[in-house]
Formats: sequence, structure tokens, C-alpha cells
Amino acid sequence: MASKLVIIAIIVLDVIAFGLAVAAEQRRSTAHIVTDPDADYKYCQYNSDIATGYGIGAFFCLLAGQAIAMAATKCFCCGQALGPGGSRACAIMLFIVCWLTFFIAEICLLAGSARNAYHTKYRSFYEDRAPSCETLRKGVFAAGAAFTFFTAIVSNFYYVFYSKAKGTFRP
Repeated sequence: MASKLVIIAIIVLDVIAFGLAVAAEQRRSTAHIVTDPDADYKYCQYNSDIATGYGIGAFFCLLAGQAIAMAATKCFCCGQALGPGGSRACAIMLFIVCWLTFFIAEICLLAGSARNAYHTKYRSFYEDRAPSCETLRKGVFAAGAAFTFFTAIVSNFYYVFYSKAKGTFRP
């Protein structure tokens, strides 16, 4: 039988990760061009960099939730054999999907955080040419949030089906 404590821990960590990823999308860095009145050049001025912290926080919360799910199931490859049947087949399929959605979410969150933290330092001394103020594309953290949501659902179903298949095996 599946442990309610494990399910709750996974859900709580994944919901926190989802919330942080959504907050990171809403607070990602933006830039605007500013003209320095003394030196007569233009440069990029970026706003708050809080989205990077939110993205890293979401990364680690999702990682902790995945670690709990894999520790509880012994990463599917260690421990006693699972009983034959539909629960085992579902557990195998959900294990693969769980890792796939987890990797996509982690890549989106990590890449979004790294790109959001990058600020160009270029200056333009030409009146007709503005500097390139590079920022993170809209939707990177949102994709991370979506895959975090999918990972939360799939990892909980994986744990439940694994527990069900584990309980039916009699050597």
C-alpha cells in the first residue's frame, strides 16, 4: 500500500516548485535602454533579478520531490520483484514518463535561470544604434512550470502503481 506521507511530501514539493516556476515567469528580467547624460552613450538597464532565484528554487524543490519518489520506490530497479499484471505495466510506463517530464522540467528551469541571470554589458556610442538588451524569452519558465505539473502528477501515479504492484507479488 502506498504511504500517504510520501505522496503528501511529493505533492507539497512539486506544488512549491510549480509556484516558484510560475513566479519566475512573471518576474523575469526586462531591460530598457538608458542614455548616460554625462558620457553621451547608451546602455541597457535591467530590473530585478529575482526570477533567477525563483527558478533555482523550483529546480531544487522538483529535484527533492523526484528524489523522494525514487527513494521510496528504490528507483524501480532495486528491491523485491514486482507482481505481474497491469499495475506493473503501468508502473514501468509511468517510470519512463516520470523521468522524461522531470528532465524536461529541470532543463527548462535551469536554462531559464542561467539565461535570466545573463545581462549584456554592451554600450553604444553611436546615436543611431541602440545596444542589444538581451533577455530571457517569454515562456521558458512557463514550460518548466508545465512540465513540473506533469511530473507531479506522473510521479504520484508511478508511486501508487509501484506500491500496488509491489504488494501483489508472492515469491
